[in-house]
Amino acid sequence: MRLIGHRGARNEAPENTLGGFKHIIALGLKAVEFDVRLLQDQQLAVIHDDNFLRTTGLDQTIAMTSSYQLAHTDNRVGWDHWPQAEPTPLLAEVLDLIRHFEHIEVEIKAVNDEQQAQLIASKLHQVLEGWQDRVTFTSFDLKVLEAFKSLNSSFQRGLLVELPLGDAIIPIAKQLGCQRIGLRDSFATQDLIEKIRFEQLQCSVWTVNNVERARQLASWKIDGLITDVPSQMLAAHIEGCFL
Repeated sequence: MRLIGHRGARNEAPENTLGGFKHIIALGLKAVEFDVRLLQDQQLAVIHDDNFLRTTGLDQTIAMTSSYQLAHTDNRVGWDHWPQAEPTPLLAEVLDLIRHFEHIEVEIKAVNDEQQAQLIASKLHQVLEGWQDRVTFTSFDLKVLEAFKSLNSSFQRGLLVELPLGDAIIPIAKQLGCQRIGLRDSFATQDLIEKIRFEQLQCSVWTVNNVERARQLASWKIDGLITDVPSQMLAAHIEGCFL
């Protein structure tokens, strides 16, 4: 079971920021999950929400923001003790930091229509060319996963699941050409994980911040544990957990 930092380490550092990614690098992690969205000028930003408000205090949508404006944002809302400003990073800036990482889950947030899905899928293909051995594109949005399939993508893909659909998710994932399923922790039962593995699909579980639950999932042999608290998981020395 690989330890994967969620948005960097969102309970230990400002989420989806260069400082947060530097934090997990210092811990020794070699796997991370983060979110991407398209900006107004078609650049890719690393941010979860469709508005800056929650993390920066700025009430402005991502889709109406250009890349040059990111330098004026600061993702330290709720992090008064954090020593330096954390502007919203571009994907390229994050990639420069994590070139040595072995597993990267890039979550594409939901889009409005198939045209937008094709646009962001094509852009990600272009920016991440050469990263096929490390990057898995994940999404809840079936339009996005269909767009990657239509590109005959050589990147691995993962279907994210936030509804209690049971093993009905398996044929959906396979039809979309996915190699991985990302389960919400509350839906991750031993039976479902065994069925996913039987179908030769990989399984990540999110977001797991309880050490005893992490031990249980490790014993069920999931492939990836996505957590906000990698420091706690490392300190627990969970059998079967690796970086």
